[in-house]
Amino acid sequence: MVAWYARALTAVLVCTTLTSAALWPVEKQASAAAPAVSPKSAPKSGKEAAGMKEVFAERKDLFDKVSALTGIPWNYLAAIDQYERSINLSKKRPLKDSLVAIYFTDLQWGGMFNPDHEDMNEQSIKLFGGMGRDGSGDGLADRMNDLDRLYSMASYLLNKGTAEEDLRIGLWEYYQNNRSVERIQQFARIYGTFDTLDLHEHCFVMPLGSNYSYRSTWGASRGWGGFRIHEGTDLFAGYGVPVRSATYGIIEVMGWNPYGGWRIGIRDLNNVYHYFAHLSGFNKKEVKLGDVVKPGQVVGWVGSSGYGKPGTSGKFPPHLHYGLYRDNGLTDWSFDPYPHLRKWEREERMRRKR
Repeated sequence: MVAWYARALTAVLVCTTLTSAALWPVEKQASAAAPAVSPKSAPKSGKEAAGMKEVFAERKDLFDKVSALTGIPWNYLAAIDQYERSINLSKKRPLKDSLVAIYFTDLQWGGMFNPDHEDMNEQSIKLFGGMGRDGSGDGLADRMNDLDRLYSMASYLLNKGTAEEDLRIGLWEYYQNNRSVERIQQFARIYGTFDTLDLHEHCFVMPLGSNYSYRSTWGASRGWGGFRIHEGTDLFAGYGVPVRSATYGIIEVMGWNPYGGWRIGIRDLNNVYHYFAHLSGFNKKEVKLGDVVKPGQVVGWVGSSGYGKPGTSGKFPPHLHYGLYRDNGLTDWSFDPYPHLRKWEREERMRRKR
């Protein structure tokens, strides 16, 4: 009875309040365009898609449609969705089977003071300051609908504009975190460079024909510079063996580190930071700070640099220190790269056999 009364009261408020079109001048334009995407365009769930390529195709089609409606570049929508996907993993959020990973709480969706936490009426949601919008054109702003969530995020950003700086401001206001904004812009650059979502293939970090060896060394103790654990896997090889990017990504760090010597850091689309250390040098003819790279691209060569001021070398046998760090939205934390190296090595060998 209480819930019925709350909904009835909301309906009365909406009917009496929405007589003035000037109440939501910015959002009215975006809302008017929503029915252009028919309910039949609503995406299938991830389980129904026959393979990842079909999932990527469906997802890309969704981004293209919302981009056409709002003017927000598809690669920015894709970047936001992928960033949310990576954060959902670390925060253990639901929506595991959804095509779109953008997540809203019921309070974000319906409004902080909305008495109906399951409200799907776009007008009453607006009245209470909620973000929920109807993107599928079915008359409902459904928080469980992929298209509605994507369109709602796009509508929020549209309040600031569609230029890159406008999008940056909108993203900061939503996440209140420069780290989140930086990640999304990085992802947008990667997607924009290759113009596809199918960018999750990996390769081994050295040419398979080179002479190298490695074993699991993550978590072992280290003494230079104070007690610490070994946050990576050491791959031993001779001076000058090429070091390759294992992934599609963007060069986030490049230069000298007292511990790692000449090192390079690459951020991939899973929000994982790939750390390559003790290099003898960088492939400066092909890569520089901020460049987008792809699997197999040579970024440097094996060396023995580090444990001192810039240029220090030879304090240990030549090898590549390779580390993996996952971003949880606030900081990076290390995890064991050894199983992934074995997997990528095996997958690359299988691809070559085909």
